[in-house]
Amino acid sequence: MSQLHVEAEGTARATPAAVWALISDATRYPQWGPWSAADYRSPGDTSPHGPGAVYWLRSARRAYLRYQVSVEKILEAEEDRRLVYIVVGGLPLRNYRAEVTLTPAADGTRIRWAATWDPTLVGRIALRGLREFFPQVLAGLTAAAEAQATA
Repeated sequence: MSQLHVEAEGTARATPAAVWALISDATRYPQWGPWSAADYRSPGDTSPHGPGAVYWLRSARRAYLRYQVSVEKILEAEEDRRLVYIVVGGLPLRNYRAEVTLTPAADGTRIRWAATWDPTLVGRIALRGLREFFPQVLAGLTAAAEAQATA
C-alpha cells in the first residue's frame, strides 16, 4: 500500500536564512499562512524549536472547523536547509510526515514542501484539499520571505 503524496515547489527572492526564520518558528506561521494562532506545547530536545519540539497551529479556514487545530512534532531541523515534522494530533491523517527543503538558487531560495501519509479513506479525501493547500502555503511563505528581504 503506497503512501499518498502532495508537494509544492517555488523560488523566493530571499536568502535561505530569511526563509528559515519563517519556517523554523511555528509562532510565525500565522504571519504568512492560513493559521490564526500557533504556539509551542513543549520545547525541542536541544533547542526550543529543534527536534522534539511539539507545536500547534489553529486553522483560520472555516472549512476545517472540525479539525481546526493540528499538533505537530519536529523530527529534524538543519538550519537554513531542512525541516522534517509529523502530525501527532488534530488531523485524522495516519502517518503524516512532511519535509521542507531549502536550496540556494541564483535568484534566491528554492523551496520544496512535501508530505506523505497513509491512503486511508479520510487520507484520500484530504488529498484534494491538500493539493490546493500546499501551493497556497508556499505562496504565502514566498511572499513573506521576499517582503522580509526587502524591508
